[in-house]
Amino acid sequence: MKAVTVTGHGGLEKLAYIDQETPQPKQGEVLIEIKACALNNTEIWMREGAYGAESESGWKAEGVQFPRIPGSDISGRIVAVGDGVAETEIGRDVVLFPFTASGEIADEQSAEDLSFIGSEYDGGYAEYVCWPLELCYDMPLASYTDSAVFSVSGLTAWHMVEQLDLQQGQTLLVTGASGGVGSLNVQIAKRVFGARVVALVGDLKLTDQLHELGADLVVSYREPDWDQQIMKEVGPVDAILDVVGDAVFKQGLDLLKRGGTYCISGSSGGQVTSLDFRTLYLKHIRLQGSVLGNRHDYEKLLEAVRTQTIQPVIDRTFPLAEAREAQAYFKRAGKFGKVVLLP
Repeated sequence: MKAVTVTGHGGLEKLAYIDQETPQPKQGEVLIEIKACALNNTEIWMREGAYGAESESGWKAEGVQFPRIPGSDISGRIVAVGDGVAETEIGRDVVLFPFTASGEIADEQSAEDLSFIGSEYDGGYAEYVCWPLELCYDMPLASYTDSAVFSVSGLTAWHMVEQLDLQQGQTLLVTGASGGVGSLNVQIAKRVFGARVVALVGDLKLTDQLHELGADLVVSYREPDWDQQIMKEVGPVDAILDVVGDAVFKQGLDLLKRGGTYCISGSSGGQVTSLDFRTLYLKHIRLQGSVLGNRHDYEKLLEAVRTQTIQPVIDRTFPLAEAREAQAYFKRAGKFGKVVLLP
């Protein structure tokens, strides 16, 4: 099969388009012919070495073992089965829950042994992948490309919103609202939980699209007084869903109501910040870290996709052979939604 492997930490030159043996499903596994794989920051930061200590990078302390096929947002068709799996599964169109973990499902996203497809396992930058049948879910939409954009971004967004205990009509600030996670945060918060949503983006040319997703107010962080604009328009916010980090952190804390929640699941705008602890305890702010979600979140997410309560937002597709170009494009500002590889 054709595949793209990461050969080590570094730049785009570390992505190699190669031929390698098609994997064979083991006990309880199926072989999936990959039809689409959406990009995430996860595999780019894994290549660049942004996770872990020093040069190590992955979901586990020991780091990723190279070469590794990246890619976690996968849709495709089951074409072969391993021992213990009925052959009637062949031909089923599926999306993949993106990790394995032990323990209770409700807490699996924080399990010590969480192992991620595309990091600890070979992933979706390929023509085929093997995965446990129990982690394969019916594809929610008729299109492989549309169905591929929810597993990581959607799971992350759903879990972020659900942790807030949002009440109908509360005001929520979503940073990075034009990106993969952010655009889903807007939809989930508005269409599922009934929040009033302020979308923070770089380019106001996306205002109309964000209003269509459910944003009540769209503000650009490029304006030096963006936080004061929000304060003037809606007042203090009940909660913040942040995927940006340092670039918006201080202003975000200042915008929060007393007793508000700041939930963060990304740091594309800076991974290190400064914090005056008095801001937290004097305002009774809850600072919540979040990553991924669990299978209960995933099932609720897929149902919302099937009913078209939540819709895919796709910026551009690339053929698998252009994975380097796709990752370079992914890092540019001004995109709206997901970037997808098509084997």
